[in-house]
Amino acid sequence: MIITISREFGSGGRELGKRLADELSIPCYDNEIIHYVSEHGGFDASFVANSGEKSITSFYTGTIAHRFSSPADNNVKLKIDLASVQREILIGFAEAGDCVIVGRAADVILSDYHPFNIFVHASKEARIERTLSRSADGEKLSKKDVERKMKEIDRQRAQHRADFTNAKWGEMKNYHLCINTTGTEIKNLIPGLASYIRAWFGEDGGIHDAF
Repeated sequence: MIITISREFGSGGRELGKRLADELSIPCYDNEIIHYVSEHGGFDASFVANSGEKSITSFYTGTIAHRFSSPADNNVKLKIDLASVQREILIGFAEAGDCVIVGRAADVILSDYHPFNIFVHASKEARIERTLSRSADGEKLSKKDVERKMKEIDRQRAQHRADFTNAKWGEMKNYHLCINTTGTEIKNLIPGLASYIRAWFGEDGGIHDAF
């Protein structure tokens, strides 16, 4: 079973992915992807971390076929190379066996592997509160700071997905299951979610109805 997690910033999608993978006893790939991509592609890890879910168009407003001559163009070439390596890594995960993959437009890139695609969301207030409660010690963030960060990161994730498909990020019909984490502890959702997914893949006698 291949499970992908798309998520709004601050909704707890990362936590849900980790807990779900533990419940199903399968690997979860999230920040680990940064290590694999940087090692396999020879990229600086900080570049991968900062660029892995940003659209190519955020680096370049022209066509990809443009000749890469200026420093800005070289950044675009690096971003295209990064996207290619990241795609290879995600396919490698899928071919290696069952796993949960967080972000990176994995639901689109791995569509041929018929993954179960989840979108995690929450109210603005819940996402702000979650982000503030998990901020590093000494990091003085205001609610306005968090809201700006939320909007920017979600915009980047939507643009990144648009590099691969016309199916809009966050639109309900593009996922098998949308989970609203507002007002609940994610750990309480996991047993039922794991059972649902096992049934979807036919492991609990359920019927697998792929897109």
